[in-house]
Amino acid sequence: MTFGGLKCINVEEFAYIDPKDDSLATGQGIIVSFMGGERAVFRLSGTGSEGATIRVYLEKYEKRQAKLGMATSDALAEVAKAAMEASNLIAITGRQEPTVIT
Repeated sequence: MTFGGLKCINVEEFAYIDPKDDSLATGQGIIVSFMGGERAVFRLSGTGSEGATIRVYLEKYEKRQAKLGMATSDALAEVAKAAMEASNLIAITGRQEPTVIT
């Protein structure tokens, strides 16, 4: 499937191994991977589902030196659009834009 002009090649559960005790933490979110190496990671943050925060992490590798000075929002605009289409977060949450961007 294609979202926001990017071809989705994989969707998987986000899990990690804790470096302190080597325990496996599963069910930590969803990773959506795209053909160009871009990724969107969706995680729920908070103690419960009500009032929790949905964190969205966007990644894109850029090797062209001339593009490295771009504003982050411009550099990740295509990935953000694809992530929002793939997740349907706007319809689910009713929010048109994030409340916090870091």
